Amino acid sequence: MEPQKPLPEPRQPEGCLVTAVRIPVRIVVLVLVVPVRMVWDALVVTGRFLGDTLLRPFGRALLWVGRAVFVWPLVGLWRYVAVPLGKGLAWLGNVLVVVPLGWLYRYVLTPVGHGLAWVYARVLTPIGHGIRWVLRGIGAGLAAVGLGLYAAAAWLARYLVLVPASWVYAWILTPIGHGIRWILRGIGLALYWSTRVVLVLPVLALWRWVLVPVGRFLAVVGREVGDALGHAWRIAGHLSLAVGRFLGTFFRWIFVEPVRWVYRTLLTPVGHVVRDLVLRPAAAVARGVGRATREALASVRESARQARADFRRMLLGEPREPVAVDRREPTEHETRTLGRSTTVLTKD
Repeated sequence: MEPQKPLPEPRQPEGCLVTAVRIPVRIVVLVLVVPVRMVWDALVVTGRFLGDTLLRPFGRALLWVGRAVFVWPLVGLWRYVAVPLGKGLAWLGNVLVVVPLGWLYRYVLTPVGHGLAWVYARVLTPIGHGIRWVLRGIGAGLAAVGLGLYAAAAWLARYLVLVPASWVYAWILTPIGHGIRWILRGIGLALYWSTRVVLVLPVLALWRWVLVPVGRFLAVVGREVGDALGHAWRIAGHLSLAVGRFLGTFFRWIFVEPVRWVYRTLLTPVGHVVRDLVLRPAAAVARGVGRATREALASVRESARQARADFRRMLLGEPREPVAVDRREPTEHETRTLGRSTTVLTKD
């Protein structure tokens, strides 16, 4: 089953202000929009006609010229110049750079690297282990000295800095901070109520009693103007369509129908008379002349062929008559007779 379409929401009742604004706005907008819509429709028809008869063929010609001037030469340059040149450069790079570098890596750098790795593993590594153990012992001694110094410094800092600082914070700075907090709270409340009374309440009253009604009025006016533009545009479209149909009918009755009537009632009978009295007899005469001409040419060709044949017989004599050859299969009796004849000839 098809899903049911949701019902349209019921339209809210409109006030007298909306009705009073709607009618004058729609009248004014209709008067202003009708000429614009008719000019727009005329421009659309003209643009379609120009696009179909002029711009589209011109664009296709430009496209073909662009392909012939730019695309095809570039394709030929890429295919027959750039690609072979690139392949040649790649081959030269492989021969002159890649192969020598590969040989250098394989036969020079690899043995040198293996030798350096052997030196590092056999010589430098034991020396590094010894240095590490020496440094570890020195670090352990320095760490013990540092721990002692840190413990002494921590004890001095605790009894010379932290204990006096905590006493000053608890008995001097904390009471002063509480007093400053209460003073600031009082100043903040005073500033809050002063700002609320001087700025917020007037702005709120202005928003509630001035800007909101004006905004609602402007919203109603804007909505009605938009609806009026839509209605006027549709009505102007119908008027433009009616005017276009009237102009088309007028053009058809003024130009097309008279031309059709002249063609049907005058030119067609005259054409039939010319066809029956002039064209068909002329065509029959032309066919007769063509037939007689073809027969004359055929007779001339036959006479020329006979003359060539007589001249050839006069010079070369009569041609030999072809000898008929029996192409049938020999019978069994003929095969035996031929075999005996062949045997006798062989013995003789």
